[in-house]
Amino acid sequence: MFDIQEIMKNVPHRYPFLLIDRVIEFTPNQSVTVLKNVSINEAQFQGHFPNQPILPGVYVIENMAQASCFLLAKSAGGLKEGTTYVLGKVVKCTFLHPVVPGDQLITTVSVEKLFGESAAVTARAAVNDKTVAKGELMFGIRRSPPPVAG
Repeated sequence: MFDIQEIMKNVPHRYPFLLIDRVIEFTPNQSVTVLKNVSINEAQFQGHFPNQPILPGVYVIENMAQASCFLLAKSAGGLKEGTTYVLGKVVKCTFLHPVVPGDQLITTVSVEKLFGESAAVTARAAVNDKTVAKGELMFGIRRSPPPVAG
């Protein structure tokens, strides 16, 4: 549905930390489903169990967070200059199965509650329709101060 160019308009992260390759489904203010191709070429696999590479759990949470950022920013008409959606709290997160190179990680995020400039979401990450992680996350908006004229 949306390619990497549209993702980069709505998520501030860049290589090597952009963890979304494609947006598969998007319903404004409701949900998003994203895809991440997990490749052995990624730097974290050099040190995270080199003989048995596993995608670190914090990367799975970050993938959920970036999907949430896309959902919130795109629903608001795009990421505004000087504005970033930041992960404020991981309420719950459970890891059920490892994610390894060669997997396609499919993450679905659903808005549970919008309140002011904050949001609560639920997220589910899956490989081959098998849930590998699920969690509840909370977000807020961080605004950068305007540049100082000098």
